[in-house]
Amino acid sequence: MASTIPDPHPGSPGGRVVAQAADRPARIEAHGIDHIPDAERHGHPRELFSVWAAANVNYLSLVIGGALVLMGLSLWQALAVTVIGNLFWLLPGLLATSGPAAGAPSEVITRAVYGVLGNRANNAIGGWLVSVCYFALNLAAAATAAFALVEKAGVTASTPVKAAVIMVIAALTLAISVYGHALIIKLYLPITLALAGAFTVVAFAVLRHADFSYAPEAPLTGVELWALLLAGTTMIASGPLSYTTSADFSRYLPRTASRKAITGWTALGAFLPSVVVCALGAFAATAVDMTDPQTALQEILPGWFVPVFLLALVLGTISINALTAYSAGLALQAVGFRIRRSVSVLFDGAVAVALTLYGLLVSQFLDTVSNALQVIVVLVGPLMAVYATDVLLRRGRYDGPALSDETPGSPFWYTAGVNPAGALALVAGVTAAALCVNTLYTGPIAAALDGVDLSLPVGMLVSAALYALLMRNDRTLRAARAGA
Repeated sequence: MASTIPDPHPGSPGGRVVAQAADRPARIEAHGIDHIPDAERHGHPRELFSVWAAANVNYLSLVIGGALVLMGLSLWQALAVTVIGNLFWLLPGLLATSGPAAGAPSEVITRAVYGVLGNRANNAIGGWLVSVCYFALNLAAAATAAFALVEKAGVTASTPVKAAVIMVIAALTLAISVYGHALIIKLYLPITLALAGAFTVVAFAVLRHADFSYAPEAPLTGVELWALLLAGTTMIASGPLSYTTSADFSRYLPRTASRKAITGWTALGAFLPSVVVCALGAFAATAVDMTDPQTALQEILPGWFVPVFLLALVLGTISINALTAYSAGLALQAVGFRIRRSVSVLFDGAVAVALTLYGLLVSQFLDTVSNALQVIVVLVGPLMAVYATDVLLRRGRYDGPALSDETPGSPFWYTAGVNPAGALALVAGVTAAALCVNTLYTGPIAAALDGVDLSLPVGMLVSAALYALLMRNDRTLRAARAGA
């Protein structure tokens, strides 16, 4: 018999939803940021593998892999950086364990870190704004591949055609995000298999032409080499560090699901394709000019396969953007907007589409956004570190119903709605990272170290250590450790 649960958003029609239909592929997901009751939990941690694999077989990884070689690394140095940087996927894996524990998405769980009101600011900047910017950039990348596909079909990519292409890609992406969790789980396994097949062909073509002994004409040494290795690792790591939302896709799992399995399947699902695709970009850079990867790769791919390759680039970007839009919708709800998750997703998509259209067709706006995201590790590193530290300190135990309480009586109200420990740790970590950064600007510490950028390790270590220190006597932490 179907049971009912209250609708957490007073403005939504009906006021109640049928729990039995809350998470089915053919129906729009009923839940938003509200708590998922144990009776509605289902699935197995292994389903997370394909969710993260499909999202990480993408064009951006190819670009980054090629960029490592173009920056001046040898092939094997680039491959080593690729592996080390992608090891940071263990952190989204760890964060994913908090989803089943709380029965809530990351956007709600972080109330334990920043407080009910403090978390709204966290979601507005670290959640919604960053997600929408990534959505716009990824949509632009997919559109570029789709423009080439349209041209191959004999249609001139005029401005109206480009606008139509962007709208179609966005519509497909948002359809997945609106229908939500169950559709993502169902679709992403076949998408993973399809993308794996396409990139297997790419791999054969690339490896046939690759120079396995490639090294730059003037190999870097000393401080210059270490600066470049750290910069490359930071660039790779910025991907996994941006996914502080991994609990969004694990929260429907049973509370008893193995935490090791959740961590492992999430991390492995993202790590393997990220390493493989990024490595292909590095190998390709030893044979062709990867300053324009899409065009360059067409030189070494079989002619019949080029349209398939372009379609795979579009599909991979749709996969990653569907997850981004899904989390952005939850972030908008968590900021305090009392609207349905589906409506918030559509709003986020509309903003991202507008930015993409403006950036591609009118100005260089997307270049500005891209430059801003180059220093995003200054923020996402400390955000990830503080959240991961909280998961470890609480031993993976979260009180879902208490986290859903936004009143001053909530145990997570802390002081005037803000947890001073989380706020101070984040500010200190971001400040420390900003002093060490060397991307669009050079911080004073980076300048003193001849350009070596230590923003990633310094920002994360400072924020994690300070948070652990300030939370040592916290009552909610004691309750979690006691198993309350």
